[in-house]
Amino acid sequence: MATTRTEADACTLLDTDHKAVKKMFKTYEELAGSKARGAAQKKLELAHQICQELTVHATVEEEIFYPALREALKETDILAEAEVEHAGAKDLIAQIEAMEEADEMFDAKVKVLGEYIDHHVKEERNEIFPKARAAKSLDLVRMRDQLMARKEALMGAEVA
Repeated sequence: MATTRTEADACTLLDTDHKAVKKMFKTYEELAGSKARGAAQKKLELAHQICQELTVHATVEEEIFYPALREALKETDILAEAEVEHAGAKDLIAQIEAMEEADEMFDAKVKVLGEYIDHHVKEERNEIFPKARAAKSLDLVRMRDQLMARKEALMGAEVA
């Protein structure tokens, strides 16, 4: 069954994550310029929240979304590129999570991570999502439900 543009599908869910994280990066950028007391601690907490969101998002894409696309699409080079981008982001996430102080290098790493994610999001929106929506063999509405369930399970595991 083809997905209508008005019905929320897997791509819509993933893009909602993208928008939420973009807002978080924007808030971080505002905090990075702040000299207010407590700004450093807020940056540290927000950066860790960004890392958690991105880790969960990447996991559901890698476990559910990308494998389904690999089966449905003829050309999968764009998926290989997306997976390499995930690896680069995960490396930066690990560096950020290992840091205990929101210093100049911390800010730089969060900024570069934001740039990586921005680039990755543009490719998903402009190339991957349209191909996914055009693939007749994908039930993106059912996949949305799978992604949501997995995301909830991962978020629950992160909190516990």
